[in-house]
Amino acid sequence: MLVASSVLAVIMGITVIFVRMKASKKPTSANKIMLPPLFMSTGALMFVIPEFRVTFMELLEAVVVGMLFSILLIKTSNFEIRNDDIYLKRSKAFPIILITLLIIRIVGKVVLSSTIHLGQLSGMFFLLAFSMIIPWRIAMYRQYRSLRTKLDQDSLGGNPLS
Repeated sequence: MLVASSVLAVIMGITVIFVRMKASKKPTSANKIMLPPLFMSTGALMFVIPEFRVTFMELLEAVVVGMLFSILLIKTSNFEIRNDDIYLKRSKAFPIILITLLIIRIVGKVVLSSTIHLGQLSGMFFLLAFSMIIPWRIAMYRQYRSLRTKLDQDSLGGNPLS
């Protein structure tokens, strides 16, 4: 089960890298930024099943680590204005950081699987991922809104300096 979940994590990580590369070719929108965490939130239903429930300390550890990991994603996610649209900038560091985070998660899962039940560990890693994506997407949304406001002001002639 541990191997299967690790293989699935690698597949998902590779998919995210390709989706991110493809996304930089098309203009972005608030929905494209904020919908993924909303869709991911449905995974919290796993906690209905008792074997996935975590202790308060496990929850705290997962959330703190996720938020720390989010800093790297925030630093490598930037937008730019091209052709009066907002695009996600390609970052050469993003795939490297994502792969590194994935390796850290897999090593952590292997190490922790000997002391934490697999269901609880799955719950912790869901919380870690969710705690990583929420601050990252909020930061992306704030940056997007800032650029959208600038674009809207420029199109209305509200910014005489540009």
